[in-house]
Amino acid sequence: MADPLEEIAELAPWQRPLRAQFPIITAHPELAYLDSAATAQKPQAVLDAVRDYLVTSNANAGRGSYPWANTTTALVERTRDQVKEFLGDPDPGRSTVHFTSGTTEGLRTVARDWLAGWLGDGDEIVVPFADHQANLSPWLELRELLARQGVRIVVRELPCQAGSGDYDPAALAGIVGPRTRFVAATHVHHVYGVDLNVDRVRRVVGPEVPICLDAAQSIGHLPVSVADLDVDFVVFSGHKALALPGTGAVWARGLRGPELRPGGWPGTPNTVGVASLAAALDWLETAGTDRIERWTVALTARLADGLSRMGAYEVLGCQASLAAGSRVQRRRSLVTFRHRGVNAQDLGFILYSHGFMVRSDGHCQAGAGEKEGSVRVSLHVHNTPEEVEELLATLASLQ
Repeated sequence: MADPLEEIAELAPWQRPLRAQFPIITAHPELAYLDSAATAQKPQAVLDAVRDYLVTSNANAGRGSYPWANTTTALVERTRDQVKEFLGDPDPGRSTVHFTSGTTEGLRTVARDWLAGWLGDGDEIVVPFADHQANLSPWLELRELLARQGVRIVVRELPCQAGSGDYDPAALAGIVGPRTRFVAATHVHHVYGVDLNVDRVRRVVGPEVPICLDAAQSIGHLPVSVADLDVDFVVFSGHKALALPGTGAVWARGLRGPELRPGGWPGTPNTVGVASLAAALDWLETAGTDRIERWTVALTARLADGLSRMGAYEVLGCQASLAAGSRVQRRRSLVTFRHRGVNAQDLGFILYSHGFMVRSDGHCQAGAGEKEGSVRVSLHVHNTPEEVEELLATLASLQ
């Protein structure tokens, strides 16, 4: 792994003009926005695309034959293809993309409109109980729905390693069996910042079991290749990938099991959200998600290293990866920690008084996750090493 400070020095000339493209960031130099895992700020190109769409071609999609409607319909269909390209889809003719309001609704779409018809009495599914609540609730809701129809399924907990949050392939092998029909997993953990290595899950469950991936914390932060991941669904939120809130997508491979066909009358799509997503994906492609990953990983490595030297703080997640020189996987764009003597909510208020906007609560973690609140710092391409150093200096003064 490259030295974080060397990475920062190398990438700084690339990063500075990108930061300047975020109007809300440049308008408030006294503040440091450190909550991109909750929602990302928008570059000017996305804001311009939204305004341009609304003042030139705003119409409903798939419901008219006049030019504005045709332009909107073409935008929606073109963005479906763009999502496939952004994900490195190796077989775009087979796969489908469905727009949703975000990750939560996308996962419910997979549960309700695909998995419900795929399962039979006695089948088993494996899902995470220590990741985001959004990647647990839809599967538990499905179990209750099927039970009312007389179909009994078994929901098993996807095992994870204590302390790091990483999945435990050896323990997973002990619960996978011939009735295992589906696995839900997470790409990057929203509290521990770890890439959960879904390739190891695939090796355990074998080539036939469909895997659904919550990619809310990876799309827009690092390169995501469905060809490499070998999953069947990728679900993400647009607002965490520089697009507008209320926008998301489900990419479905269409290889294992039936094609995903969302049920019911589709209604009016969020066309302005789709316009923002198209612009956001363009912006990310131009900036380079590989460099965004290198930048944010280097910043989080510096932050984790600094925190590890302060006895007043407990950094959540793998303890072997805290030092800047660690050879263990570094955190992906976020670091979560606690002060040993100040509760998380109070620490969040204190940090805001110094100009730092962080998240301080339970982070919507499912029931098997952390039981105590914490502070999460999550970074994106607009953040700077100066912000990290100022944050560390402030935290040091609170020991």
